[in-house]
Amino acid sequence: MTKFRTAALTAVAAALLLSACGGAAQGDTAQSASTNSATTTVQVTDNSGTHTIQVPPKSVVALDNRTFQTLADWDIKLTAASRALMPSTNPYKADESIVDIGTHGEPNLEALVAAQPDLIINGQRFTQFTADITRLTPEAVQLNLDPRDGAAFDAELRRQTEILGQVFGKESEAAALVDAFDDAIADVKEAYTPGDTVMAVIVSGGNIGYVAPHVGRTLGPVFDILDLTPALQVEGSSEDHQGDDISVEAIAAANPDWILVMDRDAAISADDAQYTPAQQVLENSEALANVTAIKEGHVLYMPADTYTNEGIQTYTVFFNTLAKAFAGRD
Repeated sequence: MTKFRTAALTAVAAALLLSACGGAAQGDTAQSASTNSATTTVQVTDNSGTHTIQVPPKSVVALDNRTFQTLADWDIKLTAASRALMPSTNPYKADESIVDIGTHGEPNLEALVAAQPDLIINGQRFTQFTADITRLTPEAVQLNLDPRDGAAFDAELRRQTEILGQVFGKESEAAALVDAFDDAIADVKEAYTPGDTVMAVIVSGGNIGYVAPHVGRTLGPVFDILDLTPALQVEGSSEDHQGDDISVEAIAAANPDWILVMDRDAAISADDAQYTPAQQVLENSEALANVTAIKEGHVLYMPADTYTNEGIQTYTVFFNTLAKAFAGRD
């Protein structure tokens, strides 16, 4: 960020910022703006506190894959990003002008520093590097909008989208995304038959992993958002990215009316010769052959890129799929 300005310009900007901050609302979406011909700031509150961000930011680094599609849809220019984590469905993936920070397994934090960011959108897999990034880029604002523990997941997706809209001057676009998300939820609730039992699974490496309602990875929160009736609940369930190791026989014994599926490998190894699509794994499972959901074709798949694209758009698309299927329009 520019460190030196004329005294007069600084005084004007400071006065405007002070005035705007004085009337800012408090809470997760607190914001204030200060504007003149040279400087605009927005104040937002993320998981760690309140930040004042100069907008538009001059150098943006994106590390949270829940935000990648939103940033791309809004044509936000990135200096650097975890392109290695992006699905091929995202145009940033092939954009060589964006420095690739790599994955969370072996990130290139030196490249991040070289990008001289003034805004870093961190979260999800890269959250573990928060302290390192802060130490290496002390002048940058690091924004983390990950869904917080104990908060409703759907509300957290809305919060993330709305705050990004504030930061990038895309409030109307953010509102449209939230409206589409809410409409999809309402459509599912209207179409769903209360009492129909639902099972969620993750298929990875040819194995079927159980996803626990409420707490399970990706699909767990869907039970709460849509008021679905679980076919099976197991104590001590986890958020494991491949689901919990529950026997296929136990899944079959629960005999769900519907099965919701995330194909993990479809997002990360679909080009691998050893890849077996989740649909094939489920349909070829002898243990599941007599399960109601299998026999009636009530197996619904999340978008193929979900594992690396878990933002509000992915859930909206999936919920629209559920609404049509529950209403018998699939």
